Amino acid sequence: MSEVITVNLKIWRQEGPEKSGHFEEYAQKITTEASFLEMIDLLNEDLNSKGLEPVAIESDCREGICGTCGVMINGQAHGPRKATTTCQLHMREFSDGDEIVIEPFRASSFPVIRDLVVDRSPFDQIIESGGYISVNTGAASDANLTPVPKEAADQAFDAAACIGCGACVAACPNSAAQLFTSAKLAHMASLPQGQPERWKRTEMMVGTMEEFFGSCTNHGECHEACPKEITLDFIAFMNRDYMKAKVKNRALSGQR
Repeated sequence: MSEVITVNLKIWRQEGPEKSGHFEEYAQKITTEASFLEMIDLLNEDLNSKGLEPVAIESDCREGICGTCGVMINGQAHGPRKATTTCQLHMREFSDGDEIVIEPFRASSFPVIRDLVVDRSPFDQIIESGGYISVNTGAASDANLTPVPKEAADQAFDAAACIGCGACVAACPNSAAQLFTSAKLAHMASLPQGQPERWKRTEMMVGTMEEFFGSCTNHGECHEACPKEITLDFIAFMNRDYMKAKVKNRALSGQR
């Protein structure tokens, strides 16, 4: 049953990357049927009507697909509901009079652009370094021409569920990106089309990841925060492939 509640918002405001930020407090009435982003929309409409600067927050699909809406809500990436993105979170998860602290993802590799918007371009650089297949395939092949075992297809599908939102990095005490990187690597390494450049791709993507992010120390917070529940097994697969890649790539280059 829907009801109208009043929540006390404590939102991080920051004019730009070089500016110091601070929290500002707002009281917002909202129906429990509304989504979290609809609540922010109503707040911004009220701020606009008063001639004040609205809260900057990214969103796009609002269907839990793109992950751009991700923020920290009461210290949790995407909020209190497991396997749910910020845009899928509804106000029925909160009670009348609750204080809700809203912050951008906290990681040095994700600098704040403005308010709740962060720069996630290091993820793009990991993908650019090797997250693709560059072989010339010619015309598209007929469906089912390349046999793919069901187990491999299932694993690739599970890895491809990663939306690159950055919750894993924000939740990790080391700001590590192993879960994201391993999911992107496993997606291609599981399929026949990803085999030709598998070892070069692994070494390049892991190397780029290490330039921006911290090291994994097996806290497991990344999996708990992930809205798509990407399994930690992919990190183990990546570590195994990285060790193999170092040997195979040296052999291919003629090094001793």
